[in-house]
Amino acid sequence: MTLRQTLSLVNDLTIVHAQEQKTTLLDALNTATDLELDLSQVNAVDTAGLQLLILLKKEALRVGKRVAIVAHSQPVSSLIDFCNLAAELGDPLVIPADEAR
Repeated sequence: MTLRQTLSLVNDLTIVHAQEQKTTLLDALNTATDLELDLSQVNAVDTAGLQLLILLKKEALRVGKRVAIVAHSQPVSSLIDFCNLAAELGDPLVIPADEAR
């Protein structure tokens, strides 16, 4: 049976919140077989946050589960693009119409 869960993060994905976010993300992965991650409310992200996203994706792959980032804030999109990690994270980056101009 597939248990889909959507997790919306509202705290920044930064070193300040890294341990708390790691626990939240891994707990969500443990309870779902299909985890959707909404990052649209994340106002700041640094390399620690990016490492957490990569960790979550790799852990999901290791245990045979699926993690999809379904919404990206502008800071998250910018850092993923800057680090050229769109392929590593494996989720389409949707660019809002007001940012595409």
